[in-house]
Amino acid sequence: MQTETKTSYPPVSPNKSWKVWWKLTRPHTLTAAFVPVLLGTAMAIHETTIHVGLFLAMLVASLLIQAATNMFNEYYDYKRGLDTEESVGIGGTIVRDGVKPKTIMQIALSLYGISILIGVYICMSTTWWLAAIGLFCMIIGYLYTGGPLPIAYTPFGEIFAGFFMGMGIILISFYIQVGTVTTASVLISVPIFILVGAILLANNIRDLDGDKEFGRKTLAILLGRKKAIYLLAGMFIVSYGWIFTLMMIGYSSVWLALVVLSIPKAVKATKGFIGKTLPIQMMPAMKSTAQTNTIFGFLLSIGLFIDYFIK
Repeated sequence: MQTETKTSYPPVSPNKSWKVWWKLTRPHTLTAAFVPVLLGTAMAIHETTIHVGLFLAMLVASLLIQAATNMFNEYYDYKRGLDTEESVGIGGTIVRDGVKPKTIMQIALSLYGISILIGVYICMSTTWWLAAIGLFCMIIGYLYTGGPLPIAYTPFGEIFAGFFMGMGIILISFYIQVGTVTTASVLISVPIFILVGAILLANNIRDLDGDKEFGRKTLAILLGRKKAIYLLAGMFIVSYGWIFTLMMIGYSSVWLALVVLSIPKAVKATKGFIGKTLPIQMMPAMKSTAQTNTIFGFLLSIGLFIDYFIK
């Protein structure tokens, strides 16, 4: 295991320092926190008048928790020797950009601290039961790559990521506005549950060989690359099919059919993995997977807003 006491870190040059800190948040993953808040609020507008302060508080808290989780990931991947200067991806700020591990951990904990303060405001405006839920989500965020058995190193990473960073955020965002959770809100949140999990699966397909060397047991490793790509494609198909099923049984508006506009991105993501074995070759496909989640969620939200305003 690497130790930071024996490692020297090149200084971060001033002309690129802001880029280093921005990269540290892993911005392509932040949409996984933004979209669920927007979608939960878009559903809530059909039930009540939106409290803008609560919406903004939930949005900022979710983004901060996601960024902090990414930093925990950065820290523990380095500590366990997974990140090197040759690693592919947006991670590796420690080994390539000269940021000290201790600094990253301090920033991550500070973001958690700010999130807690925002959570106090949300709880004061709604219910203190949300404090327990919020703290549990933050613990999961830390344990995702921290602790003795990181969730990300198991076959359950996609489920945890999808539930807590997808469905969980949607339903909390809906609840703080409406004061309850409805059957429709749960059903409409399912595709985002799946697509947030797909982001992690895509990441694990890209890192399959390297993760296997370090003893990780991700779902992609257990399935093998080919079957993992099939699963990714299946997750896309189920997400789109789910929305159309809801429309047919009357649980959602026909405006939600706007999600079909994101299908080309899903196709590009799937095709981008086929026949590829090198991580650098799979980077575009991984990005397309994250973009599919973002566009899909935005289009769902737009459909809900249109349905509300034309009634």
